[in-house]
Amino acid sequence: MAAITAAEQGVRQVLVLEGTPEPLQKVRISGGGRCNVTHACWDPRELATHYPRGSRPLRGPFSRFACGDAISWFDEHGLTLVEELDGRMFPQQNRSEAVIQCLQKAARAAGVQLRTKAMVQQVRVQSERGFVLEGRGLEPLNGRCLMLSTGGHPSGRKLAEALGHQVVPPVPSLFSLTLQAPALTACSGIAIDDVGLDLKLGNARFRQTGRVLITHRGLSGPATLRLSAFAARALHESHYKGELKVDWSAGLGRQGVEQRLQQWRQEQVRRTLSAAKPFEHLPRRLWQAFLTMAGVEAERRWTDLPIKAERQLVELLCAQSLSIKGRGPFGEEFVTAGGVALGDINLATMESRRCPGLYLAGELLDVDGVTGGFNFQACWSGGWLAGQAIAAVVNGSDQKR
Repeated sequence: MAAITAAEQGVRQVLVLEGTPEPLQKVRISGGGRCNVTHACWDPRELATHYPRGSRPLRGPFSRFACGDAISWFDEHGLTLVEELDGRMFPQQNRSEAVIQCLQKAARAAGVQLRTKAMVQQVRVQSERGFVLEGRGLEPLNGRCLMLSTGGHPSGRKLAEALGHQVVPPVPSLFSLTLQAPALTACSGIAIDDVGLDLKLGNARFRQTGRVLITHRGLSGPATLRLSAFAARALHESHYKGELKVDWSAGLGRQGVEQRLQQWRQEQVRRTLSAAKPFEHLPRRLWQAFLTMAGVEAERRWTDLPIKAERQLVELLCAQSLSIKGRGPFGEEFVTAGGVALGDINLATMESRRCPGLYLAGELLDVDGVTGGFNFQACWSGGWLAGQAIAAVVNGSDQKR
């Protein structure tokens, strides 16, 4: 985005150095190969609330280039984005390759040069003359302006540190939770909406409500991923151990669940607990698992349900206590929390406050969003701002000559 924007604004020589054989691999694999480009969130202030790290500082950048601007940018460059019911936006072709082709076509049209298998390993500052880049697969290169956009790769953080920036140590974000709950994980594959999650770690408390997916290890799904994002550092400090309370009542609350169970006891007298399921939103397999967890026989009639078992069901449905024993498998997490401290960056231009002429954007910064297209949006916004600023500097220098 930065390279295309700078070139479209008149910068005559724009070179992208890519350390891998193929660029945009994260775009290719994101969203299961569909690429969740952005989110239909039109208010910049509301948009900023979806970022556990960087929410307040991002209000400024988003006031200049937010979701609507990204949607228009892609549309102007030949890619139509389609909104899904939950607000996520995907390419009309429903495949990430369409996004890659759009960016590559725009880069070629603007005159951006791309060099792959060129890993920058050292950056030297040459006073007013810019930068000298050295590394594997390239001869020393000179540049008036330099942008680092290395994602979560440690090479970018090392370069930034070497140039005087403070780096917040990265920790995983947006990951599933591994639980000690065999009766629940036996229901893997079931997804439930409107599930309340309440996580307490020391003096910190984190809450989310939304769709949850039961896996063979524990819990995943949008609400779980959002919870892990906001609690990323606290979970890391607790070594991914803690107690999670889950409300499966879909908003009924304790009183509503109690009334529903009492109603079923009176109206479904002769039917079995298993056959007469009192909650429509709970799949039968999960309801039967709750019966097992409450220690009551599924073939017992409703009229014979012990009061003690009924109270146990209320507790399980409204505030089930689950022990977290870890996070999802290594490499499953989507992004990292951490990176170059935002205080070192002028977020109006994405230029470094420590090293004039250097620009940084994307996951390299201490910014991360929840799932739903928000992490890509931060990349588009930062890249566009950096491209505009670089063009202003370079074009201004050309005019002075």
